[in-house]
Amino acid sequence: MPETLLEAQNFSVQAGDQILVHPLSFTVQAGETLGIVGESGSGKSLTSLAIMGLLPPNLRASGHLLFKAKNLLNLTEDQFSPMRGQQMAMIFQEPMSALNPSIRCGAQVAEMLRQHTTLKATARKKKVIALFEEVELPRAKQMYRAYPHQLSGGQKQRVMIAMALACKPKLLIADEPTTALDVSVQAGILKLLKKLQQEYGMALIFISHDLQVVHQVADSILVLHQGHLKEYASAHTVFNHPQDPYTKGLLACRPTADSYDKRLPLVRDFLLNENASREVISPQVKEERTLSRLKQAPLFEIRNLSKFFQSAQGLFKSAQSVAALNQVSLEVYPGESLGLVGESGSGKTTLGRLLVGLEKASAGEIFYEKIDLAKASTAQWRKLHRKIQIIFQDPFASLNPRMPIGNAIAEVLQVQHKRSSAQAKEEAESLLEKVGLLKEYYGRYPHEFSGGQRQRIGIARALAVQPDFIVCDESVSALDVSVQAQILNLLNDLKDEFGFTYLFISHDLNVVKYFCDRMVVLQDGKVVEAGLAEDVYRQPKQEYTQKLIAASQL
Repeated sequence: MPETLLEAQNFSVQAGDQILVHPLSFTVQAGETLGIVGESGSGKSLTSLAIMGLLPPNLRASGHLLFKAKNLLNLTEDQFSPMRGQQMAMIFQEPMSALNPSIRCGAQVAEMLRQHTTLKATARKKKVIALFEEVELPRAKQMYRAYPHQLSGGQKQRVMIAMALACKPKLLIADEPTTALDVSVQAGILKLLKKLQQEYGMALIFISHDLQVVHQVADSILVLHQGHLKEYASAHTVFNHPQDPYTKGLLACRPTADSYDKRLPLVRDFLLNENASREVISPQVKEERTLSRLKQAPLFEIRNLSKFFQSAQGLFKSAQSVAALNQVSLEVYPGESLGLVGESGSGKTTLGRLLVGLEKASAGEIFYEKIDLAKASTAQWRKLHRKIQIIFQDPFASLNPRMPIGNAIAEVLQVQHKRSSAQAKEEAESLLEKVGLLKEYYGRYPHEFSGGQRQRIGIARALAVQPDFIVCDESVSALDVSVQAQILNLLNDLKDEFGFTYLFISHDLNVVKYFCDRMVVLQDGKVVEAGLAEDVYRQPKQEYTQKLIAASQL
């Protein structure tokens, strides 16, 4: 029998009298992968922080967390500190926040070895480079001297994995390690974690809000909801015979290759047992609607569009011109949802920013209502911004943290539509209700809302302008799957009500196939494939598209 490495017995977390994680009991065997799944606020990260002895001082854990029969909750910081890195390690959700931006990547990993081993400086460097090669970082020696900002998201995550594995821990905790990564990068990280787990013989706790991702790595799954245990069983049982309505909802609300619901099912529908009837739109009906839209005059005509950026000038090298977009041509038709997919660096966001006037084109034409946006003046853009809007990936970064969210929406109405203060407040409250929020939220600040609520605020602010065209730039990528379903349903409802046209930028091909009428695939700034979303997904012609779709179906 495998050794029981970690055992939780009636483990709970509370803040004062408020219980945040209700009593949990589970075990992790040596070499086993336990998946912990749930939405934001379910207690996943609190559980992992307690295991690592990193709970904030205002929180208190009780019960038993036995690591090799030693109760972690009874250890002092001096007793716990040597165990971190050596016996157990953690990969955090956001590597850019976890890595020090002013220290080279190699030095940060070497510090772990300096703390826990007797290796000399030369041996530490050699070991770090070997670790970088083991986690499949390209150009390992150059990466040793690179700063975090010089690496892609997937590369930074691999540095974090190298750091976590430096001392060969017995237990590795991965907290949402692939949430905002491209599907192909995500597939690579998951494959790497499984390979390293087998090589090192370590136990893995994999935390995610996405059951489909957890299914790829977990042996057993723990499902949490608002701090309560909903289900704990083998991965096979949870996926094939889920018992709790909450688990069933999590499985149903994420778009898959076979999702044709007019509205995605929501977790709350399952919790309230109100998910009996589901209206389906067949691929044939969707195709007919799309083809009828393509008979109209295009809303946007993009011709040979290029955008070049100057790379940073180094001490021993001159600045170079990098093509973010290279001779891109496509049309966007009124009333359609056009999906734009590709890996990081493919040019998706650059194209979206060009269409809303946040970047200037280097060459080419963008015709909208007979105006070439590539050459539009500031005065022209002032008028165009009433018809062309963008919903950003990170709504918190796009909102003023010092301004109540109602004022942020009302300000748009006052500037763009010359509303009085009273009129703007009334319309802003109406818009909040339109996107599923309460008008009583008008005076609250951005930090008082969840990620999904902030995304709704971003949508309300975009709607305040009453636009014709909206760019959704990875606007559901980092959201819980249940919140993602709510936002996709909301965008579809608004499209039906107002006749919006969307450019929907995403790395998730399952979401794009479900939400969009047509799909355009970008690689290295060039269009490599385009067509009806269903056709491109089912019968991709290009090897690059086939690779993206294969990664999304893992």
